[in-house]
Amino acid sequence: MGMRSHGGSERARRNQRVIIGPWSHINFSGSFPEREFGPSASSAALDLAGIHLRWFDHWLKDEVNGVEEEQPITLFVMGIDEWRHAADWPLPDTQYRAYYLHSGGEANTLRGDGALSAEMPGNEPPDVYLYNPLRPVPTAGGQVLLPGGNAIGPRDQRSVEQRDDVLVYSTPPLTRPVEVIGPIELRLFVASSAPDTDFTGKLVDVYPDGRAMILTEGILRARYRNSFTVPELMEPGTIYALTLNLWTTANVFLPDHRIRLEVSSSNFPRFDRNSNTGGDLVHERAEAYRPAVNRVFHDATHPSHLLLPIIEQ
Repeated sequence: MGMRSHGGSERARRNQRVIIGPWSHINFSGSFPEREFGPSASSAALDLAGIHLRWFDHWLKDEVNGVEEEQPITLFVMGIDEWRHAADWPLPDTQYRAYYLHSGGEANTLRGDGALSAEMPGNEPPDVYLYNPLRPVPTAGGQVLLPGGNAIGPRDQRSVEQRDDVLVYSTPPLTRPVEVIGPIELRLFVASSAPDTDFTGKLVDVYPDGRAMILTEGILRARYRNSFTVPELMEPGTIYALTLNLWTTANVFLPDHRIRLEVSSSNFPRFDRNSNTGGDLVHERAEAYRPAVNRVFHDATHPSHLLLPIIEQ
């Protein structure tokens, strides 16, 4: 999108191409210890090397091989585990749909009463948890570079969802497929006892057998809620509106699956911990770290919600 908007020439702007597969760093097989994407998912099955050669033959050798006429977006849609081609990104005809957070104030852990639905919240109490930077929520898979064969990519999140500092909001089992392809935002109304803290969001696909597979995630350091260059500390207890970028995904939530959102304040070591002091996080010693009581509001005045890009077939 950046190259299409700001490329150095009209030809460059017009002729961008992107290929997004179910891959991780170095692993282009589409096969992971906790998730198999099928035989068509590998870069070899896609003939990625052949695509590269045709691209360079056209642009470096001026070969007429049809590259300019091909659709610029090639992506793998998880859930149905199929490749798809598109003319633009985000996909044409994307409809952004809000899924609102609900609970009776006890959304902590996967056994809590957190829910997601298209209904606006009413008179509901906030969810509260204690974020202790000396006891951060551990990273479990996702877009990471960590040692170990099972550290990267799709991982079951149920061990993380057992923690009382993780809020869990889920839809009921779906009665029809829900296709989510594109950029995802999480809009939260929050308050904290600290002058600065973090808020995290994670989109999860819950299988009928209970497996909770991570799709994508994001984080926002509250001091940068309005600007990444001019930090602003919070007034403890004051409610603020935050927008978290959860990046993108391409996944079909199948019937009997559930759409799940996790909200917390840490995901370590994927993201550095916030000390909650409002101080210099680079040089601050662990002895200075302080716990924070964080609240997530979801009521008629503060309708926290997940904004999903829905593709209607």
